[in-house]
Amino acid sequence: MADGAATAAPAGGDRPPTTVAADLLVATKRREDPDPFLGTLSGYGHDDLAPLRTDRHRALAFWINLYNAGTQLLLERRPETYDSPLRLVRFFRAEALGVAGTGLGLDAIEHGILRGGRSKYGLGYLPRLPWPFERRYRVDRDPRVHFALNCGAESCPPIRAYDPDRIDDQLDVATASYLAGTVDHDPAAGVVRLPRLFLWYRGDFGGRGGIRRVLREYDAIPADADPKFRYRSWDWSRAAGKFA
Repeated sequence: MADGAATAAPAGGDRPPTTVAADLLVATKRREDPDPFLGTLSGYGHDDLAPLRTDRHRALAFWINLYNAGTQLLLERRPETYDSPLRLVRFFRAEALGVAGTGLGLDAIEHGILRGGRSKYGLGYLPRLPWPFERRYRVDRDPRVHFALNCGAESCPPIRAYDPDRIDDQLDVATASYLAGTVDHDPAAGVVRLPRLFLWYRGDFGGRGGIRRVLREYDAIPADADPKFRYRSWDWSRAAGKFA
């Protein structure tokens, strides 16, 4: 689907987009028919989505839930794209769902919108060449989203349904939980082993100093620790249905 100026009323009546996105995610968890929710999302007009451009909490909940639902849909309907040696292109750029008449892949949602238009290459420092839909809906970067997005790999964080009214607390919980299970601090050796997300998106966290601040904030290392970084390998084994 091309980026269109959809204006028709949504098929879901007066249900807000954030509710429909959460319901879609729950449908993928329960293995229920997602098509009614997908039809509603695609039928929204840009006016229906206007709150996503002004309310950070709604935007984060909406796009995180859509990303995670899109992952599950692709794993179910097009698993060969994940299993391909060209996964980074075939899976992450494949159309996962549509919003306001526009087909979206996981890369568009994560890098074009949730990361504020940053490339997935360049360790989080390079801009992404924007296209109109992404520019319209992109949000300021919040590094905690990396601990909320599930791309189908075994190393990914578990999936939760995010609520606009609670999302800051939910992102804190998701971050603390993921770091508790993946960060290994060895004070005797002066080394901390980190999930590879910190390497891939170093710029999102504010560089090495920012990574240390995050680790200290979430009690992954002591406040006075200044360890060297080592990064864990990423397990790309396909792991569908990894819900918290």
